[in-house]
Amino acid sequence: MTGATVAVLVVLAALLLGTGFLLGRRTAARPLRPSDVGTPVEHATFETLHTASLAAPPLRAGLTEESARRSARRLRSLLGTDALCLTDRERVLVWDGAGHHHGKDVMGHIEALLEGGRGTAFDSGCADLDCPLRWAVAVPLTVENRVLGALVAYAPRESAVLARAAGEVARWVCVQLELAELDRSRTQLIEAEIKALRAQISPHFIFNSLAAIASFVRTDPEQARELLLEFADFTRYSFRRHGEFTTLADELHSIDQYLALVRARFGRRLSVTLQVAPEVLPVALPFLCLQPLVENAVKHGLEGAVTLPGTRTEEAAPFRITISALDAGSEAEVVIEDNGSGMDPERLRGILRGEATTSTGIGLLNVDERLRQVYGDGYGLVIETGIGAGMRITLRLPKYRAGVHGS
Repeated sequence: MTGATVAVLVVLAALLLGTGFLLGRRTAARPLRPSDVGTPVEHATFETLHTASLAAPPLRAGLTEESARRSARRLRSLLGTDALCLTDRERVLVWDGAGHHHGKDVMGHIEALLEGGRGTAFDSGCADLDCPLRWAVAVPLTVENRVLGALVAYAPRESAVLARAAGEVARWVCVQLELAELDRSRTQLIEAEIKALRAQISPHFIFNSLAAIASFVRTDPEQARELLLEFADFTRYSFRRHGEFTTLADELHSIDQYLALVRARFGRRLSVTLQVAPEVLPVALPFLCLQPLVENAVKHGLEGAVTLPGTRTEEAAPFRITISALDAGSEAEVVIEDNGSGMDPERLRGILRGEATTSTGIGLLNVDERLRQVYGDGYGLVIETGIGAGMRITLRLPKYRAGVHGS
């Protein structure tokens, strides 16, 4: 729960307790036991915070029929009112409490509220003499100046206390809905970043891989079959649609498949060394985090290498790439190193500042930003390079971080 959320709740609790509205309904329902610590006011405040904390998780999914249904009863408990409903801009999402027959009239009463974003109070106008609901207050639910719906609380009579309390509860609901919007934005951003990485899988790589497989069909059918399976698994993993995170084992397996396809094309020109500590294989990390780094190394270190005049392709110096994933206490340390052409450090700094639009820039910046977003600024890429000096990329992955789970 954020500091802003707690602050709203404390204001709400103080408001309700100061008038006796909450204390009369909540503490009377469950008398204090001798084992309870604190004054009745403190106890009621903590009980209010607890009720609010139970209402928060459903609202973090946004304003939907399901989230409204799961949170309405606890919101009504916070207000201690006879009935409460939540609406979006078009309909009543849930009604909790007495007087369900009022549900058909709610949207007409709050039409101006939904358009102008200002709270309103109204007489229920109920003709049923036995109905306890005679008065209601409606408060808009807004996120970034957009009215998403309304919270409407009903009572037997007009009450300034209920009007103020409903406003505070609605403000707290809005905080939860804002957090839901942030969660959605973060998910959309991550999906966009992964799409950008997938766009890096060059059509040339796909064409060249299939051409290499085809070249083995007659000369070595078994090799062609194995490469085709590697190609299918690699593309299936790269374009999977579920899971924000993966495991180090799955990411390294995909890299191995990718390098098998590259070796089919370049043979002995590519030398790969893989060193992995078994204990770090289950470590979770953002999906497509290592693969773009290896692809960039191959693309710009091997495919982009210039062969000296008079030197046959097969006689060119081998391109070496070393990948290690080792245990470093509470972290796993992953290093990807190559002996390619390297990069001007100033150009690299520009890439990490977001000033480059090449595929290399997109890949490095994307991975660096996602690592920092998930683990914090201390976990970005550490890159050592120079013109003609190859490149060494180091990243650290916490073995455990809340919310980070491989799928």
